Amino acid sequence: MSHPGTLILIMAAAVLAPLLAHAAGRWIRIPLVIFEIALGILVGPDLLGWARPDAVVDTLSHLGLAMLIFLAGYEIDFAAVRGDTLRRSVAAWLISLAAGLGIASLLSDGTGALVIGTALTSTALGTVLPILRDSGDLRGRFGTVTLAFGAVGEFGPIIAMALLLSGRGAGESAALLAGFAVVTAGAVFWALRPRPPWFSRVVAQTLHSSGQFAVRFVMLLLVSMLALSAVFGLDALLGAFAAGVLTRLVLAGAAPAQSAEILGRIEAMGFGFLVPLFFVVTGIEFDLDALLDGGRELLLVPVFLTLFLLVRGLPVHLLAPRDLRGADRRALALYAATCLPLVVAITAIGVGEKVLDPGEAAALVGAAMVSVLVLPPAALRLRAREGAASARAERGEGPESW
Repeated sequence: MSHPGTLILIMAAAVLAPLLAHAAGRWIRIPLVIFEIALGILVGPDLLGWARPDAVVDTLSHLGLAMLIFLAGYEIDFAAVRGDTLRRSVAAWLISLAAGLGIASLLSDGTGALVIGTALTSTALGTVLPILRDSGDLRGRFGTVTLAFGAVGEFGPIIAMALLLSGRGAGESAALLAGFAVVTAGAVFWALRPRPPWFSRVVAQTLHSSGQFAVRFVMLLLVSMLALSAVFGLDALLGAFAAGVLTRLVLAGAAPAQSAEILGRIEAMGFGFLVPLFFVVTGIEFDLDALLDGGRELLLVPVFLTLFLLVRGLPVHLLAPRDLRGADRRALALYAATCLPLVVAITAIGVGEKVLDPGEAAALVGAAMVSVLVLPPAALRLRAREGAASARAERGEGPESW
């Protein structure tokens, strides 16, 4: 099918997905991304065969993934997640990385084990964020801790990809990563400096006009950091995450009064167009035949789902801050074990470099899709139960009170 027809199908799926999620919400809360991916699989080549992405659609899909990671980077408030919470989140991810690489070496050889092991350590912060926002958990203590662990679970695998999956030597990769870090640190220092008065005036005066200076400036930051990561030969997701962090710093200093409205416009572009396009295309490109043709690949789906919980969720549960209660710790672990975007990106690299079997890649992505379907609703139920128990305790009621 030609590109215009495929793009129309993709956007029709993006429009239909929230309607299906809303209808299903009467009985069970299913993350929107599941419907987007499922509709992509339905119209893709392995089922109806109506949609076949071309270069333009693939480019838009990559922009959607970059926007998803950008928004995740923007949400990170380093003033809130520093200190003990940040140390615990980094320690939990390093334990996950060691465990993931060790277990993956039993399932695959060489670079394939690096791909699987890195994928097992990821957290879909960009997918979890809308769920936290919709449930009202984003701004509280639980949301802050989840952001910290999720940010490391998003940022850590990106660093690991740059070091382990670039095809370069470890020394060269580390040197390029250090160079990128130095330039980014300089950009952060620039972002923290006070902006001249004219900058804030132009932001305010053009926010409701066709000029949209602030939105255009944010887009310039994003594409500049994507270009910088390309110059250093690093994954574009690293640049997207750094751009999100920089944008938050710039807007907080230059336009604090308008920052929420500016973010709303960026989110409208992201969640209204680019991000759902990425997830629908993920479904279209999902290799369903490779998953269903071999018995081993299908059996690997529950195995990988269990490994997501053990490799990523268990260390997070053990190292969660002491002030989180039992149900909240379990909910945090479930959110941390929720993964998808980076699993898609990492497995795509592995298949493209011919170090990962397409069937194994499909099993990993399939398990990641199940994690998005199952783990966040379970975490929401745990949080609701904890909130009800706290409310009863405040009223002086016991668990058997009527």
